[in-house]
Amino acid sequence: MVNAGDIMSLQQDLRAEAARLGFVAVGFAPATDDPEVARRLHEWLAAGYHGTMGWMADRADVRQGPHSMWPAADSVIALGMSYCPDGDPLALEGDPEKARISVYAQGRDYHDVLKKAAKALARWLTAEGEKRGIPVELKLFVDTAPVMEKPLGQAAGLGWQGKHTCLVSRTHGSWLFLGAIYTTVPFVPDQPHKDRCGSCTACQVACPTNAFPAPYQIDARRCISYLNIEHKGPVAEEFREALGNRIYGCDDCLAVCPWNKFADVAARNMAFVAREDLVAPRLDELLALDDAAFRAKFSGSPIKRIGRNRFVRNCLYAAGNSRNPALRAHVAALLDDPDEVVADAARWALHRL
Repeated sequence: MVNAGDIMSLQQDLRAEAARLGFVAVGFAPATDDPEVARRLHEWLAAGYHGTMGWMADRADVRQGPHSMWPAADSVIALGMSYCPDGDPLALEGDPEKARISVYAQGRDYHDVLKKAAKALARWLTAEGEKRGIPVELKLFVDTAPVMEKPLGQAAGLGWQGKHTCLVSRTHGSWLFLGAIYTTVPFVPDQPHKDRCGSCTACQVACPTNAFPAPYQIDARRCISYLNIEHKGPVAEEFREALGNRIYGCDDCLAVCPWNKFADVAARNMAFVAREDLVAPRLDELLALDDAAFRAKFSGSPIKRIGRNRFVRNCLYAAGNSRNPALRAHVAALLDDPDEVVADAARWALHRL
C-alpha cells in the first residue's frame, strides 16, 4: 500500500520539476471520461464541423476521454508552456508587401520542444517513483494522439476552454501549448477551472470568416487556420479575400482576448522566440520558393508540415489580396506551376492584381 503522504510529496516535487523543464502551468485531473465532453465531441463531428480532418472521427471513441484510451490510468498531468508574443499579432494586417504567420509558428516546432520536455519529466517521474516505492506507469501525448488536451487542461485547473474553443489562462492568456501525461499514480486532483469569459464576445466578433456558429463552437470548415493549414485543395472563393495576408494560421480570435493583458512575455519559453525572418516576411521572397528552398527555410518549423505547394498557394491568395502591382511578375511566374492548385491560385491572384 502506497502512503498518501508519499504521493503528495511526489506530486509537489513533480510540479517543481515541471517548472524547471519550462512548463509554466501544471495541473492534475482524474483520468475519468467526462460524459459532457464526449457529448460535445460527437455533436461536433455529427455537424461536420471537422471538415476533412477524418482523423478526428476515426478514433472518436478513444478521444472522448482518458479512460477510453487507457483504462489503467488513474491521473492526468496537464502541462502548459507559454509562447506569449512580444508584439501585436495583428500589426501586419493589410500590409501589401508582408505576410502574416501565426505567432505559434514563428519559432521552433512546438511538437519537438514540448515532447522533449515531457519525456524528461516522464523519466524523472519514473525514476522518483522507483526511489520512493511508488509504481509508475505512464503514457505521454503532445498533439499527436486522440487526446482532448483543452478539456483536460480545464479539468486540471490550467484555465478554461473559452468561447473561441482554445484554452484561456488567467496568467498566460490564450498563449499556451498543451501536453498531457496519463499515469497510474493516484495524484490528488486540482479543482477544475471556472469559465471566466462572461459576456465578452471579442473573439466571436473578430473572426473574419464567421467560423463560430455559437460561443464555444467552431466550424473548422470556415476557420482560416484550417483553410490554410489542414485544407489540401483550392480554398473556396468565398473565403479567399477573407484570408487577407495570412499565409499560415490565424491569430485574430486569440489576439483580441482581454485576458492576454495578464500574459507576461518573460514566461515564454525561449524556443518560441520568433525568428526574425518570420516576423514580417516579404511576399515576393516567399512566392519564389521552390521545394528545396522551402524545406531549407522551414527546417525545424511547424510550417514545413504543409509542404511547398500548399504554402505557396497561401502566399498567392495573399498576393491577390494585397492589390500590390509589384507582385504581378512573381505571381505570373507561377501560372504554369506543375501543381494545379498553385496554378489556380496564381490565376486568381493575377486577376485580382
